[in-house]
Amino acid sequence: MYNLRGGFLIRPLTIALALGCAGAFLPWLEGEFPAVSAWVPTFLFPSHADPQVAQVILAGIAASIMTVVSIVFAILLMTLTLASMQFSPRIIVSFSRDRVTQWTLGIFLGTFSYCMAALPAAHSLPHPFAPVATVLGAMALALVCVGLLLFFIHHISQAISVNHIVDRIAEETEAMIDELMPGPRRLIRLKYAEPLTPNPSEQAVLSDVSGYIRFIDTRRLVALAKHYHVSIRVLRRVGHFVPAGIPLMMVSKGNRLPPEGTAELLAAFDFGPARTLQQDVEFGVLQIVDIALKAISPAVNDPTTAINCIDQLSRILIRFASREPPEDLLYDPPGIVRASIGWIHFERLLNAAFEQIRMYSKTDVAVSLRLLRALGDIAASTPDPEFRQILVEHEMRIVAGCAEKLSEEELRALRARQAAIESATAIWQP
Repeated sequence: MYNLRGGFLIRPLTIALALGCAGAFLPWLEGEFPAVSAWVPTFLFPSHADPQVAQVILAGIAASIMTVVSIVFAILLMTLTLASMQFSPRIIVSFSRDRVTQWTLGIFLGTFSYCMAALPAAHSLPHPFAPVATVLGAMALALVCVGLLLFFIHHISQAISVNHIVDRIAEETEAMIDELMPGPRRLIRLKYAEPLTPNPSEQAVLSDVSGYIRFIDTRRLVALAKHYHVSIRVLRRVGHFVPAGIPLMMVSKGNRLPPEGTAELLAAFDFGPARTLQQDVEFGVLQIVDIALKAISPAVNDPTTAINCIDQLSRILIRFASREPPEDLLYDPPGIVRASIGWIHFERLLNAAFEQIRMYSKTDVAVSLRLLRALGDIAASTPDPEFRQILVEHEMRIVAGCAEKLSEEELRALRARQAAIESATAIWQP
């Protein structure tokens, strides 16, 4: 459902089918109830009984719409090609989920379906019949398509802007964080049981397919563990690649698990050839990091884009640090651990966001300064002393890395910002 909701299939197809059905239903309605056609103005159709006018209009709109559809597809493919080459091939996922593009394709294809479905209703034999109200609807759809084409061109011109792309990825990642981590972060966390540890009764459940883990159905996993009276220790987290034949999870007292139970456990995992933003926070971060790394490469040398990426990464990390992470231990009933699932934690996400940028920006003062500011903003937004300590360590590594490449004169601004952040962090300590 996640893939269908975000692709080019469901929404355009639904719109096209709906308008096609409307194009077939309205002529029937006019034939059964002639009063429906009576309110159509006579200056549009002086003779409501001339089917040739209706045929010409419907055929002309259908032919012209298909020409425009080919133009829309050409613009879309060109945009995807430019974006994947200039920024990152992984951002194509965001373009395929763009609702403006989906609605544009759906309405254009729907208008063509509407006209083709209504065209046979305009006939001269055995008696003349012109579905004038249906033709009026086709003309209205044609005007909508003209306006939508202009809006689509305007939207695409904005969509290929790097600022717009990075902002959209950050927005989608924040929405996924809110869905995966709905509660605010608690500084004091209660633990009802010890984490699951390896034991001699465990049996490995091997992955039967190769791919990236894109989604874990935790409720189903816990229900199956309770049903078979076992506990499950998942070895790979969302976003990891699992080759076929590699242990995916360890099941304690695995002798209780029948063969069909193993298949049911594997069905709780969704694998795919590419990572998605379904449960994978790190994937959203890595898309932005890819754009930043390409921007600060010697071939491109665009530090402004890298700075914009750092700003959006700080936005994601602030949202992540403010939320309670998903539970590693799942209970049912309370006090009895049924499953242990690893999720990405703050330090790992921080490394994914800033470590590569730090390595490649040692000679760029502007990018390094913005890295320090981003770390300071994250520290200012979280009351967790452990998080603040991790952020201070990252600041020290940024300055130490730049010291290897820059002179003391160039390092002065970096050291001043580091000192300001460290003093502010000390004041913020509870």
